[in-house]
Amino acid sequence: MNESVRLPDARPPRPWWQGAVIYQIYPRSFADSNGDGIGDLPGIRRHLDYVASLGVDAIWLSPFFTSPMKDFGYDVADYCDVAPVFGTLADFDALVARAHALGLRVVIDQVYCHTSDEHAWFAESRSSRTNPKADWYVWADAKPDGSPPSNWQSVFGGPAWTWDARRQQYYMHNFLKEQPQLHGHNPEVQDALLETARFWLDRGVDGFRLDAINFMMHDPALTDNPPAPPSDRPRTRPFDYQLRLYNQGHADIVPFLERIGALLDHYDARFTVAEVGGEDAEREMKLFTAGEHRLNTAYGFDFLYAEALTPETVDHAVSGWDDAPGVGWPSWAFENHDAPRALSRWPTPGHERAFAACKMMLLMCLRGNVFLYNGEELALTQVDVAYEDLQDPEAIANWPMTLSRDGARTPVPWLADAPNCGFSTGRPWLPLGHDHAALAVDRQEGDAGSMLHLTRRMTALRKAHPALAVGDWRVLHAGPALLAFERTAGGQTLLCAFNLGAQPVEWAPAQPARWRTIETVNGATDWAFPAYGAVVAERMG
Repeated sequence: MNESVRLPDARPPRPWWQGAVIYQIYPRSFADSNGDGIGDLPGIRRHLDYVASLGVDAIWLSPFFTSPMKDFGYDVADYCDVAPVFGTLADFDALVARAHALGLRVVIDQVYCHTSDEHAWFAESRSSRTNPKADWYVWADAKPDGSPPSNWQSVFGGPAWTWDARRQQYYMHNFLKEQPQLHGHNPEVQDALLETARFWLDRGVDGFRLDAINFMMHDPALTDNPPAPPSDRPRTRPFDYQLRLYNQGHADIVPFLERIGALLDHYDARFTVAEVGGEDAEREMKLFTAGEHRLNTAYGFDFLYAEALTPETVDHAVSGWDDAPGVGWPSWAFENHDAPRALSRWPTPGHERAFAACKMMLLMCLRGNVFLYNGEELALTQVDVAYEDLQDPEAIANWPMTLSRDGARTPVPWLADAPNCGFSTGRPWLPLGHDHAALAVDRQEGDAGSMLHLTRRMTALRKAHPALAVGDWRVLHAGPALLAFERTAGGQTLLCAFNLGAQPVEWAPAQPARWRTIETVNGATDWAFPAYGAVVAERMG
């Protein structure tokens, strides 16, 4: 009798990053190794076993480069070195080696829109109008009345232009005045940025997150932005009163992204993700990731600033990305260093624990990559940081109208009964939350029902079922509270159903007997969903 022969799978293996779970580490707040109250690279390295235990595929490190820290690392003074407060290049190399030994990829930030005003490039550029780097930043003459060259506004408040007496010109900055805008159209600037990318690729990094990349290029004609139409959304900054048509989103960004793609083609299994914000984010994300020669994926702010987590919000965000040829691959985050902690803005009061479990399961069931922010696996809450303790320049400038980003950047609690919850032996750079000791890692390790253990369960669920990581997406029901969708891949179909409200609901699919439950949270059973109850079931036959 002839034995049956299994034919090889003709499909190419999917890249490691497609459907990956990536754990964001904010270095200042993760773990301090030397007692100065600020997290550092050796502190991260010592806790990588913990990160690997979460079942994630990679870490993303927020900036650790040389910087005066006006915007906590997003104002880079040297792209190719480590800020002394975080350690040394040798510390970084040791971190990468340990991460790789644990099977973790390493993704780092790249900030290509601007530098610090203390960067050597800017020091040379501002010295005269004729020096070799004179055109490396966006400079422009004043209008005849001395006012700025255009009406563009900074994200952090006030005009996007600052006068410089050395050149008798204005320089542009979309963010802080200490973050002068690079002239992204300039091929020499692009070449220099690509060399910094090569520097880190050669040190073994596995990919890049491109910060605010849709701000990289502007309209060279400096055309004024038109006013934004009336809105019921709160406006706390002049930036909110404009349609940002001319100071961001320029078409020439795409060819530069293709240059990045071409560079990474020389390295094995590398990864790129764009951060894209603004009203035109979905179009730009798809543009930046279309085809095979641009970026691998992008994420926006669909959830990060959403007022509520509703079935409609999820359906609108995820269903906008189909699997048609040439359409890019999405990424999703419910929390990060720029947005308030989800547990302090979304759940009905009194249901925070149940909501945290439901939210984590939902995140792990979405089509696309998943970004998990440090502390999210512990269900950390937003910390109400007193004005005198604020560090965030945006919050200080717009206090009390802008919610401080500091509240989501507070230190990770490791040991409930240790000073500063084991984060540091010194005074932390930001205060810990009054309720965070009870959520510390050591407490949750000892509680089988904790959010930490549930997070591990959910990442394992995603890894065990490719349908969750890369499968097709089809919404079955999106009501006021109940969201149900199917994920299908490789002959497997999973049904994922979530009650995103605090009141019990009932819902059942057609032919409910065909489904076998494989995971639940918050007591959901037999298609009855208590507050924030959720079910993942597999279709039988």
